[in-house]
Amino acid sequence: MTLFDGFMIRAALAGIGVSLAAAPLGCFVVWRRMAFFGDATAHAAILGVALSLAFDAPIFAGVLIAALTMGYAVAVLGARGHAMDTMLGVLSHSAIAFGLVAVSFLSGVRIDLMAYLFGDILAVGHADLLVIWGGALLVLALLWWRWSALLTATLNPDLAYGAGLDPKREQLVLTLALAVVVAVAIKVVGALLIGALLVIPAAAARPLAQTPERMAVIAAGIGAASALGGLQLAFWIDTPTGPTIVCVAAGLFAVATLLDVLRKSARA
Repeated sequence: MTLFDGFMIRAALAGIGVSLAAAPLGCFVVWRRMAFFGDATAHAAILGVALSLAFDAPIFAGVLIAALTMGYAVAVLGARGHAMDTMLGVLSHSAIAFGLVAVSFLSGVRIDLMAYLFGDILAVGHADLLVIWGGALLVLALLWWRWSALLTATLNPDLAYGAGLDPKREQLVLTLALAVVVAVAIKVVGALLIGALLVIPAAAARPLAQTPERMAVIAAGIGAASALGGLQLAFWIDTPTGPTIVCVAAGLFAVATLLDVLRKSARA
């Protein structure tokens, strides 16, 4: 069995699609130090899954609504002066706890909870691919449209105001994009690992890039390499695919960090 088997091709395409969507968004997560925000949004996905099953609605729709609701709640509470780190900790853990409890109340519904927590990329079907790539293209189009405004609002909110931009609006754009990524990625890496797929490739690309645009491109390459490498490695050593993808991404981050240290040492 290799990457050229049918279900492995679908899994590889799913991993690449999620990586392309998560990479540029992950750069903004790193720049804005929003890693906990990404985790909170991802953890809300489990509650979205429970609501979808309870109302017999598409999983994508339920997860998207739950993620958007979490993002909106964070924005509202943050504007009222609540400590961001404490608030995110409360909302993140509460969301996944309520989600798991809600799932336990679903009678007559068979659900593989581990697949939603850690992903089941090998079970991706053609319909899932359409959702993943449709969501990825939507996120890429949204970021392409708002790239300059998002970058300005991220680097200097005061400069953004001076340029006629509203940083709060750009924050909502990021929240929408993040919700879409969470909704399409839950099938691939699961709710507990989505944050890692957002942050690790971007963090690995940071020391290798001289411009924000190049960082986004390199992060996309690292994310895609992590997905493909994780798929093959999981087959070779018979490990869970989602966590293995994240492990490969962590290994690439370690290599990028080492290269950066060696480069700085050579210059010194």
